[in-house]
Amino acid sequence: MPINRKSLQELELGDIALIGYPWDTNSSFLRGPAAAPEKIIDAIESPSANFYTERLHNLEEQSNLVWLGNNHLDDFFDIENTTKEILAMGALPFGLGGDHSVTFPILKGVHAHHGPVTIIQFDAHNDLYDDFEGNPYSHASPFARIMERGLASHLIQVGTRTTTKHQMEQAERFGVEIYPMGNLAELSLSSVKSPIYITFDLDVLDPAFAPGVSHHEPGGMSTREALEILHQIKGRVVGMDIVEYNPDRDINGVTAMAAAKIAKEMIDLLL
Repeated sequence: MPINRKSLQELELGDIALIGYPWDTNSSFLRGPAAAPEKIIDAIESPSANFYTERLHNLEEQSNLVWLGNNHLDDFFDIENTTKEILAMGALPFGLGGDHSVTFPILKGVHAHHGPVTIIQFDAHNDLYDDFEGNPYSHASPFARIMERGLASHLIQVGTRTTTKHQMEQAERFGVEIYPMGNLAELSLSSVKSPIYITFDLDVLDPAFAPGVSHHEPGGMSTREALEILHQIKGRVVGMDIVEYNPDRDINGVTAMAAAKIAKEMIDLLL
């Protein structure tokens, strides 16, 4: 059974609005994530799995779970406007990227509605470069833009393993709380302050579990480790995204199904 289809104008109070952001212009290495959103929806709806979450919520019974389709983007900051529209309708935005740059305009829209949020970022990379290769909106820079504008009160990074000296200086500047792969045992998200925004970059997973990403970075999480960390989150979530799936690099849809599994468990946090 497919997820309910709606247009943006048909959204209702309490809807969980999945929307695709087919944008990879700010990718620094490979293009491809622009094709990801519909592939993730196809995986969620695949008859090879069911719609139950691990906490036994049947997403087929959630009439408020809707797929808006891909957002038509003429400009990068159309994403901000769309996010504002979703929130104005009383719905919760769940963005499917696209590269990680999309999180910046999404957060601009979230901030306009909720004020500063706590961000929980799952990622192999810190994405804190001040100006990566001359592009301040690079997918390697969204959290520098977010933090310098005060869009988040706190940023928690989980699963990183590529930190540079510059990015550590940026983290210290912005008061970022970092839990690299070697320190996950120290992580607890159960008391994180609300409101919370979750951004999940699929390259936080080890390439063995998610080959379909542009930047293969060995030494990452298993899918199970990521799910166990997600299940720690108890606070009020006001928005989320999954980014950086690159179908061109996937093998037999393995990464698409990982994205679908993670998406279902992220939705479960709202139920």
